[in-house]
Amino acid sequence: MISTTKHSLKKLETLMKELGYTVRYEKGNFTSGYCLVEQRRIAIVNKFYDTEGRVNVLLDILSGYTVPPEGVELTPPSEKLFKKVRRLLERQGDSEEE
Repeated sequence: MISTTKHSLKKLETLMKELGYTVRYEKGNFTSGYCLVEQRRIAIVNKFYDTEGRVNVLLDILSGYTVPPEGVELTPPSEKLFKKVRRLLERQGDSEEE
């Protein structure tokens, strides 16, 4: 389980940056919590979300990755977090299938 603290949020933001994303917190008329601008890897997160909501939004974006994109080198802490996120998401997927 990934804790929903500001420290965890910072670690997820760092991982997103290493994956090539720009994470911005903006107000807007979007209810899903985030939007991806064209194909430029800009994640715009609803700025009115609390820390837990922001963490969940970033995890939702990361759910689209099974491995880092080709050519992306993650730092050891981010690689460890990426693997932890993948395990968490796989377990959630397994429990939904039952």
